[in-house]
Amino acid sequence: MKLTTHLISAPLHTPFITALRTATHADSLLVELSDGSLSGWGEAPQVWKVTGESLAGAQACVEGPITAALDGLGPDDLTEALRRVQNAVAGNFGAKGAVDTALHDLAARRLGVSLHGFLGSTVDTVQTDVTLSVGDADALATAAKARVADGFDVLKVKVGTDAAADVERVRRVRDAIGPGPRLRLDANQGWSRRDAVNAINALEDCDLELVEQPVVAADLEGMAWVTDRVGTPILADESVYGVRDLVAVIRHGAADMVNVKLAKCGGLAPARTLLELAREHGIRTIVGSMMESHVGVGAAAALVAAYPTSAVNDLDAAWWLRDAPVTGGIRYNGALIRLPFEPGLGVTGLSV
Repeated sequence: MKLTTHLISAPLHTPFITALRTATHADSLLVELSDGSLSGWGEAPQVWKVTGESLAGAQACVEGPITAALDGLGPDDLTEALRRVQNAVAGNFGAKGAVDTALHDLAARRLGVSLHGFLGSTVDTVQTDVTLSVGDADALATAAKARVADGFDVLKVKVGTDAAADVERVRRVRDAIGPGPRLRLDANQGWSRRDAVNAINALEDCDLELVEQPVVAADLEGMAWVTDRVGTPILADESVYGVRDLVAVIRHGAADMVNVKLAKCGGLAPARTLLELAREHGIRTIVGSMMESHVGVGAAAALVAAYPTSAVNDLDAAWWLRDAPVTGGIRYNGALIRLPFEPGLGVTGLSV
């Protein structure tokens, strides 16, 4: 098998603004794994403020220790290949996730089945929320109405810059869209524990579905403190990369839910473990995305199709792209992601 890497920088149609960063492009490393006749694809996004991993580092990891670890294996050795990828290097979850996905994609293609079918799914659509970037109250209200008109009925509002102002912004969004659409918040670690409790309790009448990562990732005691003092479910995101992190969240009682992301945990195989562990311990789940293209989001959507989660998933990342950097793959139809009927991820190559 041969691994090839491709660097992409895909422009967004609208700037994506959170408490941590402002993005105008989706910068990713696409990984192509070939058996000589077919290719599987995977993706490692660059999200400095979350994972700390760079494209250069991911590329070096894939082309160096991961390629070496797979040396001598054939395309039918999926289980062993996945084990070797995870053991090839410490950390580097984005790089591992990209190759893990490419291995699954190639295995599905060799059988002539879709990736979601390979994972055990019989459905070909999944629903996603859509994110409203950080902005002033008027801008958020306008964007919210536009997204509802686009067919989205679960909106995620980025907050975490200023708790008092956040409350006003969220109220304006709820007033703009009415009581029907579901509303969830993502603070991206931006609040203190006290600000989080005050803001969430002040918004009880806005019927929030959940609040994601209200405090800094390492402060599990602080997040447990928030969870104990609010009625709205708390979703752990940046606090959970792998199994050890999820176990710590469970032991601390730090969150009611967990957001599983391929680029954080290292791919489809670790993600399935996290989803199963969460379910066994009564932790509700969603699957999310970083700022990824149709490759990374397609893999996450295939996972969701086969492993249903507790709430609508957060897979709108590729919707933000002005143009797809690859041909084939998933398509958005309002809040629905349509999975391909073609083998694997359905990706046939780069579009440029």
